[in-house]
Amino acid sequence: MSIEQILILAIVQGLTEFLPVSSSGHLILIPAFTGWSDQGLITDVMVHVGSLFAVLVYFRKDVMGLIKGFFDILARRQTRNAQMAGYIIIATIPALIFGAILKFSGASAAMRGVEIVAWNAVIFGILLYVADVVGKRVKTMEDMTMRPAVVIGIAQALALIPGTSRSGITITAARFMGFERGEAARFSFLLGIPAISVAGLFTALEAWQAGTGVPSDALLAAFFTFFAALAAIAILMALVKRTSFLIFVLYRLALALLLFAMLYDWFPGVLPSLA
Repeated sequence: MSIEQILILAIVQGLTEFLPVSSSGHLILIPAFTGWSDQGLITDVMVHVGSLFAVLVYFRKDVMGLIKGFFDILARRQTRNAQMAGYIIIATIPALIFGAILKFSGASAAMRGVEIVAWNAVIFGILLYVADVVGKRVKTMEDMTMRPAVVIGIAQALALIPGTSRSGITITAARFMGFERGEAARFSFLLGIPAISVAGLFTALEAWQAGTGVPSDALLAAFFTFFAALAAIAILMALVKRTSFLIFVLYRLALALLLFAMLYDWFPGVLPSLA
């Protein structure tokens, strides 16, 4: 890949991973809009790993608590950290199962389409708006229990479908369950740690078994993604203290409208066709 493609991939992934607008959907759109060859699943996963390190740095206190909780589980100590680590582990299981089904069925590659991204941008954007409007604002991470953790975990599994948005759908589920905006975003980001870690590990193992290794340009893209993702987390956490998710819903709807116009040639000669 050229340095321009690497930088654009990194910036787009870093900004969209934690804003509820779907990073995987935007990664699919980059080659569609630019004419570049598809960067492939390995690069997609590696830039997600770059985003992962941004979460580890920004939420380092929460991460340390989860690590302590994991060891508390092993030692059979009943602590709040152990409870939270358990909820994160349990909430990750649906995504791992669904991810394995998609991978071994070959459905992952089949879903890398612009039309799927467009429809999911609309559907899950509207759901985010409804959840943000009707959801109560009373619960914090201290109120997390098994039921909402499982519901949010099932929602995360749906994010494997491009255009859904992992942060968007998990925040939507958390808002429906009555969690405050900031707390919903916080749990969403922490929940992404094991899922992204597993995806990155399997990608690296597959590349090693294939004898190809992870391409250097994918690693470079992951490096730049880290900084863009760190900025995106800070932006979102600041925004949710002051406003709703409406701006992201409107962006999703506007993006979907643009994609539909290009897919179905609503304005021939004005917009390029994606048909």
